[in-house]
Amino acid sequence: MNILIIETDVYLAQKVVSRLLDDGHSCVYVETADAIPTADNNFDIVLLSTSMPGINSAEIIKRFSDSIFILLVSYISDETVTDPIKSGAKDYIIKPFIMDELLRKIYHFRDCRQLKRELSTMKSYLEFIFRDLDMPKTNLFFELPLLVETNSQMCVDKIAFDFAFKLNTTIKFISLSKDNWQKEIQNSTKELLYLTDYHTLKKTSKDIVNTLIEDKKCIICSLENENDFPYHKGELKKNDVVVINDNIMTINDYVKLMVVSFQNKYPDTELSKKLGISRKSLWEKRKKLNIEKKK
Repeated sequence: MNILIIETDVYLAQKVVSRLLDDGHSCVYVETADAIPTADNNFDIVLLSTSMPGINSAEIIKRFSDSIFILLVSYISDETVTDPIKSGAKDYIIKPFIMDELLRKIYHFRDCRQLKRELSTMKSYLEFIFRDLDMPKTNLFFELPLLVETNSQMCVDKIAFDFAFKLNTTIKFISLSKDNWQKEIQNSTKELLYLTDYHTLKKTSKDIVNTLIEDKKCIICSLENENDFPYHKGELKKNDVVVINDNIMTINDYVKLMVVSFQNKYPDTELSKKLGISRKSLWEKRKKLNIEKKK
């Protein structure tokens, strides 16, 4: 990290700089307000002594608004702590202090900022992938445990995230096609369970799942009809989606999948060419496979 130290106590500043350099960080040290670099300098952390003569903490915090400020204070007052924190400083430490405590604060706020950035990125990504998702009308009741019979796992993904936001909780993703799913379910606590690949299980394994989730907040996605599920169940089917559970598609299934996926992107002449069939054959496939031509 690139760290700026603004401190009049030379001995203290040298001690801080030495420790930070030992930890592999880059440091800039100044003793007076006049020597503070311009805002063009990019500092991850600013260690600011608010007891310096003629210091304007609010102006400095504003100048380096993208930096994390930790105040180095000799005593607590509105001028040294309260007002700078109102201006955007994150925390303070009282001099004299243990160096490990200062480093703990630095790393804590660095990690918090990184987590916030990652969460913001993930939230933007989820909004991006769900933005154009054409969710079909559903009769689902928002009660858990809930199994959703679907031909679009992404639609159930969105329902799981909606539940998590509504319940203000995290999601634990478990694929029931993996060997350790039973242990994963047993070890879950307060988070929302989201189980996929339920349709791949034999009946005895499904019975085990049903027993394990009885008292848990759980959403299950299945790509097949499940007649014996003992809790809440709903159906979510998209008309323009083909689901193939086997490894090999039939030719008709492949043609149907390609047509419903790309008919809005290509005219029939180009679509039939890409499929390697005539336009007449494409028309016959539409009729045989009951593919509605969207306008």
